[in-house]
Amino acid sequence: MKIPPTWRLPPAIQNRFGERSVGKQRAMVVDGHLLLILHKAPEAGEQTRVGVLFWRQPNGIWEHSGGGIGLQPLLKHLENYNTAEEKLQIAYRQAESAEDYFHLLEAIAPLRLSAKNMHATLQAAREGVPDDRDLIDLRDWAYEIDRSLDLLYENTKNALDYQIAQRAEEQNRLATEALVAGHRLNILAAVFLPLTAIAALFGMNLNSGVDASSTFTFWLVSVGAIALGSLIRRWVVTGRWL
Repeated sequence: MKIPPTWRLPPAIQNRFGERSVGKQRAMVVDGHLLLILHKAPEAGEQTRVGVLFWRQPNGIWEHSGGGIGLQPLLKHLENYNTAEEKLQIAYRQAESAEDYFHLLEAIAPLRLSAKNMHATLQAAREGVPDDRDLIDLRDWAYEIDRSLDLLYENTKNALDYQIAQRAEEQNRLATEALVAGHRLNILAAVFLPLTAIAALFGMNLNSGVDASSTFTFWLVSVGAIALGSLIRRWVVTGRWL
């Protein structure tokens, strides 16, 4: 990023300004000249930061690298951050699922970091030009944006953690219910396994003599099978026969 050719900055500032990239946000103060290197409010998923320059001359006149004279472009720059923060607040109120909160965190993180660095830059500018009261208001506004984004990030992270914990609790509940249901099926199988096995044996077309026995013999065998099933059930439940 290059300094506008019409700007007459001290060599000490120009020599500290790179041409390949905008670099980090910072304030340079030399001989009453203040140069602010700031980043535009980043969009979600944006990897490269877009830099803008604001030059305050010793006589208090501001100039913007995008054109324009006066403080209004710098105010507009902070307004863009404020607008981006308000949109994220709306998205937070509309979020419902863990996926919503996760994507929201991804959008908040770069804006939060950029706002924090912008606030630090304006604080350095305030210290470098202590007699400019406009810088006090700008710094305080940047702090409010930074603080709001911090709170929004923490609230979103807490909401995401709650969603994850709630989902894990639901999965544990379903797993417990499945375990209980499986245990009940095992008990039923243990009770009726002997009876089913004997009934299948009696149902075979073999001349065992049981089919010619009395009704008492039938019920005796049935009760014995149920008793054996009860013993197997006890073993399934307690791990002991008696």
